[in-house]
Amino acid sequence: MSAVNRLASRRNVLRGMMGGGAITVGLPFLDCFLNENGTALAATGGPLPSVFGTWFWGLGLNPGRWEPDVIGKFNSLGPETEALMPFKDKINLYTGLRVFLDGRPLVTHFTGNMSVLTGTTPRIQRVTIPTIDAIIGDYIGTKTRFRSLEVTATGNPVHSYSHRAGTVINPAEPSPAALYARIFGPEFKDPNADEFTPDPIVLARKSMLSVVKEQRQDLVRTLGASDRARLDEYFTSLRQIENQLLIESQKPAPLEACSVPGKDDDAPLGTEVASVNMNHALFAQLLAHTLACGQTRIFNVTFADATSSLRFPGSQMVHHAYTHEEPVDGEVGYQKTVTSFIYGIMEGLATMISALDNIREGDGTLLDRTLMLAATDTGYARVHSLENMPLITAGGANGRMKTGIHVQANGDPATRVGLTAQQVMGLPVGSWGTDSMETSKTISEVIA
Repeated sequence: MSAVNRLASRRNVLRGMMGGGAITVGLPFLDCFLNENGTALAATGGPLPSVFGTWFWGLGLNPGRWEPDVIGKFNSLGPETEALMPFKDKINLYTGLRVFLDGRPLVTHFTGNMSVLTGTTPRIQRVTIPTIDAIIGDYIGTKTRFRSLEVTATGNPVHSYSHRAGTVINPAEPSPAALYARIFGPEFKDPNADEFTPDPIVLARKSMLSVVKEQRQDLVRTLGASDRARLDEYFTSLRQIENQLLIESQKPAPLEACSVPGKDDDAPLGTEVASVNMNHALFAQLLAHTLACGQTRIFNVTFADATSSLRFPGSQMVHHAYTHEEPVDGEVGYQKTVTSFIYGIMEGLATMISALDNIREGDGTLLDRTLMLAATDTGYARVHSLENMPLITAGGANGRMKTGIHVQANGDPATRVGLTAQQVMGLPVGSWGTDSMETSKTISEVIA
């Protein structure tokens, strides 16, 4: 077996020791791992593994302000989704989808999202069946280090919308530093124990790149110019994340005019827009590197919880409160502050898509073998509507998904998107959902 085939067959990692603990740095798919077209593994001829993820935000969008103005291929987006324009050729937007109650009570900020993610309209405020990520994960995600990774930018681990069978929720990781340690080293334990878990701050200060420096240098000598440049780009971006985590972990310098206010129980920590954006950007980069290195094939991101508790600096009112208390501006026809939150949320989605698209693999990117489903809980938060539920997918699903398309569903169940996602991920499923949410009708316009 050639050196290149040994690298490719092992999906190579660099290993080292630091403070008595094992450090592992996975490698992205370099050209030497791939065929001439960069579409398959050189050692086996098999395709690069597909990736599936969800990206959740609460409180929907404003009807008439996010949809493209044409059906099919589009060249422009609505004002609220304009942040996604750099990726217009790698996303799909689905309009006109709805959730059917089938006579069951509407549980606000729960019924909508759980119906979309499970295919079943819940009878009570409890999930008893797996969400779509768990279903797909059981098919494509059983042979990776992490079966799935869940993160939340809100700082609250209960803000997860990923469920396995029964009522088991997959709790979300609220800390980028903790996710960093989880990916690149064992979880923390007693430092006097036989097994040592590196502190994420120490990991950032004494970079893993230096721990595995000798192995990295040996590997670089075996690579072509293109792969050397890509590996340098990869490790440089990883180091940037380490430095950012280090900065956030340091005690700030004292400021004479600063005082500590009393705790405000009405303003949950971690939901100020600037903090959410910063943590989400770190999560996006970490997840992209983790996916690129084959550590998992399933991820779930919560940007804002279903009753969105995002808030602007200096304000005690959260996004959710504004949707019900802010009047519609008579001149523009929408709630101005609510819409400001929406702009920020869609910028966050663009950040996640960008992180996936910035990992180059052969002639394409990580996004090209990914399918990410962006979902929310309502079509119009002001009235808790379950009509025109915004759904967006990003990525080409390993060539199985056409992109750059606006699909108008005309009142069909939102499960059509979930069924389509399962099929392009390779699941042998012909229908999905229950009662009025059951469908066997895929969205053929986007299936390659």
